[in-house]
Amino acid sequence: MITVVLSLGSNLGDREEHLRQAVRGLGDSLLLVSGVYETPPWGDTEQPAYFNAVALVGEEGRGVDEWLSVAQQLERDARRERDPSRRFGPRTLDVDLITATTAEGEPVLSDRPELTLPHPRAHLRAFVLRPWLEIQPYASLPGHGWVYDLIRTEPVASDVLAMTARPEISLES
Repeated sequence: MITVVLSLGSNLGDREEHLRQAVRGLGDSLLLVSGVYETPPWGDTEQPAYFNAVALVGEEGRGVDEWLSVAQQLERDARRERDPSRRFGPRTLDVDLITATTAEGEPVLSDRPELTLPHPRAHLRAFVLRPWLEIQPYASLPGHGWVYDLIRTEPVASDVLAMTARPEISLES
């Protein structure tokens, strides 16, 4: 079974419900889900704050292309609209595949235009690394090292300080 780390983010509409809907949409494939963190926008700062979380998913026989389809369907279900002029613009829901691992513990690598694994900017994103560390304390990002070390290195370390844990929000059913 391939396991996949998914990053979930929302900063438009009912942010909490968008994340909950995404987690529900993962169904029995959901293995773990982090707590929710409120984070400043990344890349395009003229927008509302995000709610972010990370989920670990896996299902026998489902590969990374199928997981990409699941991620895209979750975004469609949340009525995500893409603005080509704002690559990192606001969204009802953003679901990214961060990394995938085989049952043998080997990373799944992809450099296709439609899917790059591991995610090419995950090592720079506190809103991915901090919640991921919560559910997998010994996680490693292929090509970059231990997640624990990455969140202690600039510019990520400063970004972690700007995050606010939201323990009152639970995404687990």
